[in-house]
Amino acid sequence: MQTGELATTDRKYQIHSLHHPVDEQDTLIFVSGKGIRIRDTEGREYIDGLSGLWNVNIGHGRTEMAQAAAKQMNDLAYFSGYAGSATIPSIVLAERLIKLAPAMATVFFTSGGAEANESAFKTARYYWKVMGKPEKVKIISRIHGYHGVTLQAMSATGISAYWKMFEPRVPGFIHIPTCYPYRFVPANAGETPGSAAADELEKAILREGPDSVAAFIGEPIHGAGGVIYPTDDYWPRIRAICDRYGVLLIADEIITGFGRTGRWFGLEHWNVTPDILSFAKGVTSGYLPLGGIMVTRTIQNALDSVEPANRWMHGYTNSGHPACCAAALQNINIIESEGLAENSRRMGDALLYALQDTFGDHPNVGDIRGGKGLLAALEFVEDRSSRKSFAVERDFGNRLRRELRKRGVITRTRSAAGEHPAPGDQVLFAPPLMIAEADIHNLVAITKEAVETVLRN
Repeated sequence: MQTGELATTDRKYQIHSLHHPVDEQDTLIFVSGKGIRIRDTEGREYIDGLSGLWNVNIGHGRTEMAQAAAKQMNDLAYFSGYAGSATIPSIVLAERLIKLAPAMATVFFTSGGAEANESAFKTARYYWKVMGKPEKVKIISRIHGYHGVTLQAMSATGISAYWKMFEPRVPGFIHIPTCYPYRFVPANAGETPGSAAADELEKAILREGPDSVAAFIGEPIHGAGGVIYPTDDYWPRIRAICDRYGVLLIADEIITGFGRTGRWFGLEHWNVTPDILSFAKGVTSGYLPLGGIMVTRTIQNALDSVEPANRWMHGYTNSGHPACCAAALQNINIIESEGLAENSRRMGDALLYALQDTFGDHPNVGDIRGGKGLLAALEFVEDRSSRKSFAVERDFGNRLRRELRKRGVITRTRSAAGEHPAPGDQVLFAPPLMIAEADIHNLVAITKEAVETVLRN
């Protein structure tokens, strides 16, 4: 089929994520990828500025990934991973992951990130029931946090646009302000944005009652909510507050894991250990679906301590899927052998410096975020001194996305429309970890051109 016929068939037969027909009038249909670039049915090439969907860490077109999955499928494509059976790739991968995150003790596999966070929430509730505190069921998360869009994960997600047409949300989820240094102003003199935002967690725990709160969940660095970096005092203070009130800390490392921040996991930057760690995306670089949670020895011991009648009644058909686990093992081998976490650190510095050099004095760029691997963002404002955002009807973010696409860059932009509280319009960057410095400068130059075109028009 030609591109037009494919697009017509697509509109007729497929519902896409975040579906609305308005977004399907000019659908791009991708057919191949190599390194940081992807190609559509018309032969046009684009820089993948968001690694697919924050996940293609090793880049596109790695034939060794296909070979690893095919070999496992030839041997054993699938068998159940429920209690009493296992496959070799899942066993080997579980051990490998615990060696990468040595503070964790054991792994449960899912098919993706939303399932991982669902599993984390259920495990937190299960743990407290085993510990004789069945009232500890509430989950505290943050405004601008993203944790998935299944019903429970959506209820934790702190972006109101995802709730509107699906409410009521699952009860027991509480949202607090996040550490957003550009927008979150401490009420008291002498406080940092990090200490003030962390104190919001303590206030929420006391308001709800410590005996009712099971866990706090947060991304080490916000991803879909705007690549928002915390100040360095934030996460250590969060850990201390959780310890003080007996609240489990869930680290959502779905975007920040597997070299994205220049380290294997994002919380390593602050020497903070979670009780539960959710992962997905970069564990296979998107070549096959896989996710999961890792838990500490304390939680593992609780799972193992009950009578059979009170077992951890949770699972998925594809948990520990052997082909997906084989792909993950190959993916980790590539990240290690090619030093991609270190390249992410160096190229992340180069990206931040290039953005600062290009946009540091720009009258409509309010904030430039980056500095820990290949996660960066620009936040645009109408007036820099007041930090006033562009009016929603100007549609700045969507216009910028279209101009970037015309110039051969695919990445995520965010519009302030429909969110409360609303940030400014943003463009987000998370290219594959094997990107070279020349491509970094090309990406920033194209962004500058696209920004100026939107402002001019």
